[in-house]
Amino acid sequence: MKRQKRDRLERAYSLGYKTGKTGRSKELCPYQTLDSRSHWLGGWRKAIEERSAFA
Repeated sequence: MKRQKRDRLERAYSLGYKTGKTGRSKELCPYQTLDSRSHWLGGWRKAIEERSAFA
């Protein structure tokens, strides 16, 4: 059970990261649950930080 939950959260992070890498808005987050949304936004923030570091 724990592995399935972790996989979902890792997927949310990954999708957020991909969205951030393309420079898209955080308003596009498809998740409503707090855990998934938090991981998605974490990935998005990481990608935005990397984009601005190289810009």
